[in-house]
Amino acid sequence: MADKYIGLSVNPPLGDQRLDLRDLYVFPSPSNPANTVLILTANTNGESLHPDAIYRINVDNNGDLRTDIAFSFVFAEPRDGVQTFDLYLAVDRDAEEPQAVGSRLFSGVELCRGPDARVLRSGSFTVFCGVRSDPLFCDVEGVKNLLGIPGTQGNPENPWTGVDSNATTNVVAMAVEMPTAAIGADPDIRVWGRCTIRDGRNWKHVDRVGHPAIRGFLTDDETRAAYYATNPMQDRERWIGLFITRMGEVGGYSRAEAIAAIENEGTLPDMLTYRPSRPAKYPNGRAFSDDVIDFRLDFLTKGKQRAPGLKPHTDTIDEFPYLGPPH
Repeated sequence: MADKYIGLSVNPPLGDQRLDLRDLYVFPSPSNPANTVLILTANTNGESLHPDAIYRINVDNNGDLRTDIAFSFVFAEPRDGVQTFDLYLAVDRDAEEPQAVGSRLFSGVELCRGPDARVLRSGSFTVFCGVRSDPLFCDVEGVKNLLGIPGTQGNPENPWTGVDSNATTNVVAMAVEMPTAAIGADPDIRVWGRCTIRDGRNWKHVDRVGHPAIRGFLTDDETRAAYYATNPMQDRERWIGLFITRMGEVGGYSRAEAIAAIENEGTLPDMLTYRPSRPAKYPNGRAFSDDVIDFRLDFLTKGKQRAPGLKPHTDTIDEFPYLGPPH
């Protein structure tokens, strides 16, 4: 699991799987190249999401590391197996508010659970929210063997099983497609996902996702909680030292080598950069076919380890929301 097993994390935020963000994807629409697709996935149980939380896709379009466009998904308490959601669009200063503000694009829409995707449209925005097949492919047992996690073979010499542990995993997907021109990339955008929960009268940031498998740098629950609570504009000042240390421990990087690798990928701030004028392939955006586990292992081990043998899932589709139906 891209943002979990590389980092040896087994505990979702606050012990609640519903709050656990999975992955973030940014790519041009296969059915309309003039559009850009933003997809945030959560909850590997593929069930409901938390009714006291906000799940947000943030877009910085001018390089100042502040959110300029925010899509906030808010979910109601499930009733008789049905959960509904509202979607808000906020721009400019409103986009930085922790609560869901701005224009309400949709209200009281049922989260889709069946094989047929219920596609919503509001002006130039196309939206989907529901249970879909997880497009991530990963030899989880192989990664655990490589890293010697207790209870596994712990065989770093021959760790790979060749089995895609996510072949039948479902996630809750929140997808938005919009005209690329409307995003206002100057010349690129930076995208990140965030999960925030109401804590009394306040809002508590409990998870975030930008680059895939970043949790490989975060070694314990306390560090992860502190990381989730910060904003990307704080990342370099707050976290680059930890990243350098982790890269030295795992890959034998010198300080200068680690900094150069972080600069080359754009690892910090932890926002997924996408320049529409270039092909979408991680680290320029992220497509379903990108082998991000192989990329992160190669990055962490300074080229000493790759994750061979797995292929992208074949159940993705050519029309919105592009993720395959649930298993």
